[in-house]
Amino acid sequence: MLQIENVTKTFGSIKALDGVSFKVEKGEFVFITGPSGAGKSTLINLILGKGKPTSGKIILDGKNVAEILPKDMPAHRQKIGVIFQDFKVLSERTVRENVQLGLAVLDVPQSEWIPRVNKVLKLVGLRERAGLFPAQLSGGELQRVSLARALVVNPKIILADEPTGNLDWDTADKMMELLEAINREGKTIIMATHHQKIVDKLKKRVIKLKGGQMEKVVKKDKK
Repeated sequence: MLQIENVTKTFGSIKALDGVSFKVEKGEFVFITGPSGAGKSTLINLILGKGKPTSGKIILDGKNVAEILPKDMPAHRQKIGVIFQDFKVLSERTVRENVQLGLAVLDVPQSEWIPRVNKVLKLVGLRERAGLFPAQLSGGELQRVSLARALVVNPKIILADEPTGNLDWDTADKMMELLEAINREGKTIIMATHHQKIVDKLKKRVIKLKGGQMEKVVKKDKK
């Protein structure tokens, strides 16, 4: 489904990524780990189509992301749901309006908005809080809004960039249970994290980055 082929990304004299290669199969849950500055977020952005590799290829669903024309980029991004550490919700909009935004950006017909938003809000446990504003929500609820917004476009793959970074352990644990449930339904998930306790608990495949390079690939099977 996703192939990262010898990807290097430089910013001036800095190599954010250096010859990174791996594959992710459909339905996998893969962690990308490493310290700050390892290249995790850079890789997530390149998969999303925010910038191009200096060299190498990123192939998603058979298409080289760097060769996608600007007019075709919305269709590419509709295949991808993104969850960020800082939630990126709009404070002046309700939960429902924040989730609808993902559909508006991708020009999904408004006739589809209500059923799709209701479905994902129920899935993440926020149906009863749809009319509230971000200031009225907890950190865990804000992250679930972010997850609902990622899911509402019915993506083929979910990119999660440090989604538990601002959450306490109990809340982070519940978020991971939700992500696991979504993964069991067939969604492919790639999660960048430095939260070793979560990585150890879930026992998924781990791709470790250090200084922009792959340190080693670890595969952990659940017992």
